[in-house]
Amino acid sequence: MGSSSAYEAHRLNPKRLPELTRAPSPTTLAPVTSPADRSVATPSPFRPNAFGLGEALVGLAAGFVLATVFTSVFGALSHHPRSPSGYGSDVASLLGLWIGLVGGAIAASVRNRRYERARDRSATEPARDLVQANGAVVPVTTRDLLARDYGFAIKLWPDVPLGIVVGLASQYLLVPLLELPLLPFVPHLFHRLSQPAVSLTGDASGPGLVVLGVLVCLGSPLVEELYFRGLLLRALAARLAPRGARFGPVLSVVLVGLVFGLVHFEPLELIALAGFGMVLSVLAWRTGRLGPGIVAHMAFNTATFVSVARSH
Repeated sequence: MGSSSAYEAHRLNPKRLPELTRAPSPTTLAPVTSPADRSVATPSPFRPNAFGLGEALVGLAAGFVLATVFTSVFGALSHHPRSPSGYGSDVASLLGLWIGLVGGAIAASVRNRRYERARDRSATEPARDLVQANGAVVPVTTRDLLARDYGFAIKLWPDVPLGIVVGLASQYLLVPLLELPLLPFVPHLFHRLSQPAVSLTGDASGPGLVVLGVLVCLGSPLVEELYFRGLLLRALAARLAPRGARFGPVLSVVLVGLVFGLVHFEPLELIALAGFGMVLSVLAWRTGRLGPGIVAHMAFNTATFVSVARSH
């Protein structure tokens, strides 16, 4: 799953930050020795972040609070405040949750950036809010920070085909396999497993169904991968690095998978969602990018959404 040696080197020598460059192998970093060699938004292979755990916890809590507030406001503004549209409530809840999750990731990157700039004021290098790209000096954007800090980037090859295969295999092979032990104890198990998706699309039709599809199949993968496999996984990996080069990564992957499953609040789906979350964490760790996991998450959600939408 990678090595913590680069992270330890950065911790012991904080004035040399691994730059935004392509590394020669999945387990090594390629620090730039000259400012002129810096490039924009090319994430390094996976490396733990010694920041972000606090923002991850606050962002998750804020997301749940905002989801509740947005749902309540929508209910108050709807024509039937006591029984608002399920479709509208779900959209309002998603938007509130996403604001908290994305806000936590951005806040962590911005705070870390400020720390870097304050630390480097006495250095002889150019200010770190400038990077060299194609011979021109340009400001670092939020997108650049997310790419560097969390691997928030995607490549057509191999991310897209790899993600599609992993997503569909997880949906049609991994999920049934993980849920199989519950079959003797839960009547009509697979029918009940489909109910959350059916409920989500219950009263949506026409343009509303299209909007919901975009949110579920595109928005959720982007936001959840940035938060869970970007912010949370890398922050936990740094905290658990002292546990060992093997046990630390494994524990990080397991914990992020469990949190991912728990926050969906679907008891019957907990095992399957946690397992899928662990698969996505392994993809992020092995590639250093969120791209394969984003595509896998899109394929996973799209397979479910299309199956349910066809029944409308």
